[in-house]
Amino acid sequence: MGFTDLYDFLERLRQNNSKEWMDDHRKEYKAVRTFFVGWLDELNAKLAKVDPLYFDTPGKKGINRINNNLMFYPNKPVYKDHFGAGLDQLTKQGDFYVEIGLKQNLLAGGYWRPEKNTLRSIRDAIDYNGEELRAILEKPSFKKTFNGLYEDNPLKTAPKGFSKEHPQIDLLRHKTFGAETVLERKQVLDPNFQEYCVEVYLELLPFRRYLRKAVSV
Repeated sequence: MGFTDLYDFLERLRQNNSKEWMDDHRKEYKAVRTFFVGWLDELNAKLAKVDPLYFDTPGKKGINRINNNLMFYPNKPVYKDHFGAGLDQLTKQGDFYVEIGLKQNLLAGGYWRPEKNTLRSIRDAIDYNGEELRAILEKPSFKKTFNGLYEDNPLKTAPKGFSKEHPQIDLLRHKTFGAETVLERKQVLDPNFQEYCVEVYLELLPFRRYLRKAVSV
């Protein structure tokens, strides 16, 4: 069992996206899910070794449900086309996110569309010490890996309470503070994929720690 089997299962699920099909293939789904949980457990242990502040997140805790939330997104298929999980999960927001799927594979971290008070805390941190965040974002290896902050329709003007002349106004305009690196399937299938995940985790860590400090002060 490996990622080839996981992709194969997702391909057939996409073609037969229904509860009836899933019920008929529940045993296979559980086998694929068990593989991914075990893989996450291995990655969890490796990350704990390289980060003394790592928040232990076993695979069963980190993995997300494969069901779409049809109450809030009634037009989506019953099931997702990917497996996703958040490690170093002190909170759901700000974790180290792993997604393996048909449309995309990615490693990411940060705060996606945080609620009002959290967003204000991040902006206050930038107002107080935005130079530190900018230095993290402009580090050549960070830019090479993540290509800067995730673009999520930033404000066209200054957020309330901040001057449009603020030296960090381009950062303050963001509504999402996240970074991601998109992977090719061949990278996921590579025997050294976990080691690459550790490299990306370490590259992302200063950014995530900056944000976590901002929202915990």
